[in-house]
Amino acid sequence: MSKPASFPQLETERFILRRIVPADQPAIFAGLSDAAVTAYYGISYDTLESTQAQMDWYELVWKTHIGIWWGIAEREHPEQLIGTCGLHEWEQEDHCAEIGFWLTPAFWRRGVMAEVLPAILACCFRNLGLHRIQALVEPDNAASWRLVERHGFRLEGILRECEYKNGKYQDLRCYSLLAHEAQELIARFPVPI
Repeated sequence: MSKPASFPQLETERFILRRIVPADQPAIFAGLSDAAVTAYYGISYDTLESTQAQMDWYELVWKTHIGIWWGIAEREHPEQLIGTCGLHEWEQEDHCAEIGFWLTPAFWRRGVMAEVLPAILACCFRNLGLHRIQALVEPDNAASWRLVERHGFRLEGILRECEYKNGKYQDLRCYSLLAHEAQELIARFPVPI
């Protein structure tokens, strides 16, 4: 299976995962201009206007079938994004993609990603036909690599000095999760589209 005809909105007990729209630009800027968020994220913006590049990218990856990014919002406030999670580097022929995510600091340590990540993974494996999802995480970003480990991702190894950031070369921990390893998660979290 490949990209669905319409954007798949997902819901969990506390959150809605929806398409990112132009009205979300201030929330995207707030997150991606926050030094605490971007310390391990790799993308940051200095002005609201410059964040338009990120907004354009969200649309581009969806329209060109190379990714899909959800905006994360509380059910009580679906219009206010608190972060994003999604896929990029989606290789249609190989059925694999890379996952990424960020949250505004006010929502850290509240179980947000632990709740929404299973919905996204189930959708990606069941409905988007992915076979492999990988996560590249900086070694110092323990919260993120522990999150993916708790959801079944396996450490494949260290990509030595593969990223140039803040004037120095950075290692990345490479994790992966295969569809057959996620069958329990998929069965537990049916996601209709």
